Amino acid sequence: MRSFALRFVVAVAIAALLVILALPLVALLFRVPPASLWHYIQQPIVIEALKLSLFTSVIATIAVATLGIPVAYLLATYHFRGKRLVEVLVELPIVLPPTVAGVGLLLAFGRAGIAGKALSALGLSIPFTTLAVILAQLFVATPYFISAVVAGLREVEPKYRDVAMTLRASPMHLFRRVLLPLALPSLLAGAAMSWARALGEFGATITFAGNLMGRTQTMPLAVYSALQSDLDSAVALAVLLILFSFAILAALRFAPWGAAIGGRDSDARRRGR
Repeated sequence: MRSFALRFVVAVAIAALLVILALPLVALLFRVPPASLWHYIQQPIVIEALKLSLFTSVIATIAVATLGIPVAYLLATYHFRGKRLVEVLVELPIVLPPTVAGVGLLLAFGRAGIAGKALSALGLSIPFTTLAVILAQLFVATPYFISAVVAGLREVEPKYRDVAMTLRASPMHLFRRVLLPLALPSLLAGAAMSWARALGEFGATITFAGNLMGRTQTMPLAVYSALQSDLDSAVALAVLLILFSFAILAALRFAPWGAAIGGRDSDARRRGR
């Protein structure tokens, strides 16, 4: 009797959580018919926001990967004083409210900010520009990439590194020819997660870059703007973002490198144990 009650409680908890997660998505998907959805997607506000979101999120992801790989390599392979502090600093944007991140970026790169004064002297102003959108996306997306790459590098068997060292491979050669190929699935998974996070960024972007159509208005900001006057357009934009997010997660789970984030290959390995 006690076992049955426990199973019942667990089943109710699972069902309740799945309903809470699925119901808002179902409500959005059934709000606008597919024919109307196509009509709204062709609206200038949607096209402009979509183009800007894809452009800025791709550039931000490339920047995250370029700047994040050296940091991930450092954290994964070296022990040094202050390493824990660096790890906390790298992971802080995950738990930091995005609006706080936006205020921080404004105080750092704004005209009166720490770096903003020097940039202003060079005739460069970042806030409320497309570059500000990219910086905001880079700030919030970086931890997802670095965490994945660090985990991938740490999973590389030490024997491969030891063999390369006995052959007198330089650190750069070791990283480029041994560590990077073996950690490539984690790198791709981290890049995909970073891109998805950048694509959905809202709080830091609207605080640091504003909400200017064709310049800083990305898809999440366009949803917010449309919500003030045209609910159906806002729903169409939201559905489009859901489809993008679903495609990204499906690619992560079913791609050959999906094992890096617990996809089908890792599931199969666990079943085989």
